Amino acid sequence: MIYAIGIGIVGGLLSGGRLDRLAELRFHWAGLALLGLLVQVALFSPSVANAVGDAGAPIYVVSTLAVFVVVLRNRAIPGLAIVALGAASNLLAIVANGGWMPVAPGALESIGQGIGSGYSNSRELAAPVLGPLTDVLAMPTWLPFANVLSVGDLLIGTGVAVTIAVAMRSAHPSAPAFGPPSGALPARTSPE
Repeated sequence: MIYAIGIGIVGGLLSGGRLDRLAELRFHWAGLALLGLLVQVALFSPSVANAVGDAGAPIYVVSTLAVFVVVLRNRAIPGLAIVALGAASNLLAIVANGGWMPVAPGALESIGQGIGSGYSNSRELAAPVLGPLTDVLAMPTWLPFANVLSVGDLLIGTGVAVTIAVAMRSAHPSAPAFGPPSGALPARTSPE
């Protein structure tokens, strides 16, 4: 996500956008998305992971679903339809594999990482359900924060970059991309 945000900002600046326009971006139900993300962050805390035990996977699925619902609610914002497609892809793979995102055997090894001993939303499976939608791609190791990715992750990153770049160029990024601005009066026609 760090790369998607950076690419979006650079793209927005190169196309004449301004950073201050990002403050105009309005999301419906933003609190629900924030709650879902906070739950996910908390799950990676050893004390919370130990406390929830086997309930970690269902909690992760529900928190991911909450964020997905918010993205769907805001899909009219340019770029968020792409995010929704990626999030749906990831959610399908996670649910189909019991609440975890499978990682292709050796993918973590290729970037010099492994699944830690604490809570992880990942599992290394030899034959996952919906294999092409799982974490099968590895970032180049020369990149900082190299990680493994799914097709859904790539779509989410692309959508985030598009959302940022378009919002930086738009005076009203939550308004429809086409048509008159909301609240605009129709043009008057002269009687003939």
